[in-house]
Amino acid sequence: MENRSHALTTGFFTITLLIAAILFGIWFNRDRVERIPYLIATAQSVPGLNPQAPVRYRGLEVGKVGGIAFNPKVTGQILVTLNINTDAPITKTTYATLGYQGVTGIAFIQLDDEQTGSPLLPTSADAPAVIPLRQGFLDQVEKRGKEILSQTEEVTKRLNTLLSPENQKIMLAAFADVSETANKYRDLPGKLEPTIAKLPALATEVQKTLVSVNALATDVNRLTTGLQAPDGPIARISGTVDRVGLSVESVAGGLELDTLPQVNTLADDTRSSMRALRKTMNKINDRPQSLIFGSPGTPPGPGEEGFTAPTK
Repeated sequence: MENRSHALTTGFFTITLLIAAILFGIWFNRDRVERIPYLIATAQSVPGLNPQAPVRYRGLEVGKVGGIAFNPKVTGQILVTLNINTDAPITKTTYATLGYQGVTGIAFIQLDDEQTGSPLLPTSADAPAVIPLRQGFLDQVEKRGKEILSQTEEVTKRLNTLLSPENQKIMLAAFADVSETANKYRDLPGKLEPTIAKLPALATEVQKTLVSVNALATDVNRLTTGLQAPDGPIARISGTVDRVGLSVESVAGGLELDTLPQVNTLADDTRSSMRALRKTMNKINDRPQSLIFGSPGTPPGPGEEGFTAPTK
């Protein structure tokens, strides 16, 4: 009987010691950090996020996820409760994103701030402040990936349209035309070769022509100089004209009165001829080259094509 009593006492003592050890362990490991609640209200999906998931501010752990539930007031909206340390600098410009730990798919809340020095965001247990949730890196990659896939599909459709049988025929015809044109250009140097071979001879002829023109210009200059010389042909013709005029006037003065009208008429005709001859000599004197190239044309008058008003 005493042995049974002793065994029972030992059992009770062992159980009591075990319970005390468990309670001591719970008390020793309990979280004694003071935290304040914040809320995240979002319509985005939060895959991999569970209660007690860590909350990190720029890489430093500042709290835990308190709970995840649907908002009974807004259909489809998710409320995520965050228990964050009181010393965490949660400001009015703080925002949250979903982060993932390696390749396990376990999510956590990553907090960041748009700027430094913003005023703190006040919160309380009765009215928790709301922190906005933005798309994380993977969400942005997924969104951009969908856009890239849509654009790729559109490009594929356009390529299919471009490479349709009708367009293929058009492109093949264009290539055939280009090939035919290239063949024609390939034969062009052979056709131009005789003409190119004649170019040296043509250049020689042009050189000879230029030499002849230079010689002609030299002769014209010599002729002009000779005609304009003080004792040249023009000067001699002018002197002869003057002497003929004086002779005619002398003859007219010595004739009798009955033949005077006829002589005057003859003298007038002679004077007119002399004036015309003198005018011609003056023109030759001014432009000796007219003997070879002819006299210049009459310049256009007012209202005619090519007329140019004289400048003052």
